[in-house]
Amino acid sequence: MRKEQLAELVGLAILLQGKAEGLTLGDIEREFGVARRTAERMRDAVEWAFGPLDTLDTGGRTKHWRLRSPRLGGLIDVSPPEIAEIEAAAESMDTAGYSERADALRGVARKLRALSRRAPGELDAAIEAVMRAEGSAMRPGPRQALENGLLAKLRQAIAMRRTVSFEYRARDRAPTGRRRVHPYGVLYGNRAFLVGPLENFDRPVLWRLTGMSGVRVEPEGFRRDPGFDLQRYAEQSFGVFHGDAPIDVVLRFDAEAAADAGAFLFHPNQTVEKNGDGSLTVRFAACGAREMCWHPVTWYKSVTVESPDGLRRDLAELCRQLAAHHGAAS
Repeated sequence: MRKEQLAELVGLAILLQGKAEGLTLGDIEREFGVARRTAERMRDAVEWAFGPLDTLDTGGRTKHWRLRSPRLGGLIDVSPPEIAEIEAAAESMDTAGYSERADALRGVARKLRALSRRAPGELDAAIEAVMRAEGSAMRPGPRQALENGLLAKLRQAIAMRRTVSFEYRARDRAPTGRRRVHPYGVLYGNRAFLVGPLENFDRPVLWRLTGMSGVRVEPEGFRRDPGFDLQRYAEQSFGVFHGDAPIDVVLRFDAEAAADAGAFLFHPNQTVEKNGDGSLTVRFAACGAREMCWHPVTWYKSVTVESPDGLRRDLAELCRQLAAHHGAAS
């Protein structure tokens, strides 16, 4: 057997053991780019080399197989937060446009799933809980130093629905005293934020992690708002800024800048329209007008803010300030 064939069989064994729902022959064909007969031979070879395959009852007519073998997963164990960190990093890579690096990270995550000693359903649920608690904002970026043990305490509080308390210092302000917050989740962007309402309040607030110190997980529990969804909350923001209501934004890029702007992700829910004159119109709804200004200014004279008027004025003022700054520096 050639080295490449052996690597494919090991890869298939990892997939068959790492997926709770198992694999179909169609899954094997798509994953490895092979014909049906080759997929059958690969499935049989994995069963011969690693142990019996279970046929899963999924309620449909298509058969699913899953490998149940101690040979892959009996040596080490990997925790759900560790796997979730890799999958979150892959999502951040995708957002930044590095799809190949994202695929490489997801490949590592699949291998670690296969090595875990936990039942697949239990593992999937645990990883999903961590991913829901720690949504990715739309822009990755540098991380600031956090207090030691901060994220571990927040993860514990989010998972157990326990109140957290901490000293808080807003940016460029004096400390504001100790706060008690119901933690809903964490958002990562250029800065990291805890999302959650103050005790005895309903509206979620963004708390900058670098402004938090002396964090304690309190014994008091809380009831999370059942209507709150961290992903929707993040998608209403631009970067990690959040306001009272999203702003409908319409940006128009001239023909020379259209290709460059078309490859840029302004917002996960944006729509893009190519116009007859070669220009490009981008539409999305989000909060954080100040944060938005730093993105269109990259194109300067090649972009027009068609809506809203306030953002158009803010962008014009920012461009004026930058032009004055460069003029003074030259």
